[in-house]
Amino acid sequence: MARHIGTAIESVLKQLGIGERLRQYEILEAWSSIVGEQISNVTKAEHIREGKLFVHVKHATWRNELVYLKKDIIDKINTAMNQKIVKDIIFH
Repeated sequence: MARHIGTAIESVLKQLGIGERLRQYEILEAWSSIVGEQISNVTKAEHIREGKLFVHVKHATWRNELVYLKKDIIDKINTAMNQKIVKDIIFH
């Protein structure tokens, strides 16, 4: 029974077009736990638009380092969400 309710809720969210927005919000909320304390201390995930995650980085040296880690971070995010939501990350 609970499985059917969960499926029904997921279906309604999808029909209303808010399912994807909810998943995006979950990514922003989970950013620190996904990337870890060291990276989260110098970054802030701001928003997602058209599969691009926009992340503010406090220091240019960290921004350069994160560019090299981009693919791994994208993989971690999508694995954590069990869905391919983020296709790119824009560090600024």
